[in-house]
Amino acid sequence: MDIELARTFLEILRCRSFSAAAESLHVTQTTVTMRMRKLEERLGCRLMVRNRSGVAMTPDGERFAEHASRLVQLWETAQRELPLPRDVRRVLSLGGELSLWEPLLTGWLHALRESMPQLAVRLEVGGRHALQEKVTEGVLDAVLVHQADYWPSLQVELLREERLVMVRTPGAEATAPYLYVDWGESFRREHDAALPQFASPVVAVNLGPLALHYLLHHSGMGYFRLGVIQPYLQRGLLERVADMPEFSYPVYLVHARQRLSADLVEAIALLRRQVAASR
Repeated sequence: MDIELARTFLEILRCRSFSAAAESLHVTQTTVTMRMRKLEERLGCRLMVRNRSGVAMTPDGERFAEHASRLVQLWETAQRELPLPRDVRRVLSLGGELSLWEPLLTGWLHALRESMPQLAVRLEVGGRHALQEKVTEGVLDAVLVHQADYWPSLQVELLREERLVMVRTPGAEATAPYLYVDWGESFRREHDAALPQFASPVVAVNLGPLALHYLLHHSGMGYFRLGVIQPYLQRGLLERVADMPEFSYPVYLVHARQRLSADLVEAIALLRRQVAASR
């Protein structure tokens, strides 16, 4: 299928207008209309209807939207990965949640480049649902997430159990400002149930490194990953807050069951050694 047909369909779906889609795609409205007619002829069904309010999807159109998105995404991935760089035999496409970029993702990337220089590496950071969907679609080979979805097509492995602990700047009083770091859905539920007095903070951040930078420059306290803030505890830049609950923060490796290449097996082995060495 001409990928431009799927891309045009998605743009109409986004704009809800043939004319707006044409403007966005930098083509004429006649071209958009011809592409849609051609697409519907190839699929043998009506995908959308035009009315006074714009464009409405038919049930077939709503169903095709999912397939069209995957078609475009896979095509764009292929364009990024081909042709292979010189002396490279394969591309590994990996992903992870934003909070895992340091030190886990960066450490994995360094290990891959040192031990497997024949591979090209594509690394993507995003939300866990989107990352796992891209694994099922074949866009990504493996991803690291804090909360895994156990879909039939996915292989899920618990890499390690991290802990979130409350720390503060040295000398900070018990009434020091509380910095709420959003560590995801599970943390939010458990945190608000255990510490309702901190459920409405003055400062809230959903990125751990940014929150840590803030805390190191301002008096206050908040929850952070123990493995990350351990060096700051050892240097006396932060201190543990006694008698406060800890929260589990696991890390999972997710990959497709049926697409475990020899290179991916070796890459995962490197990751496991990296995790074991950090304990």
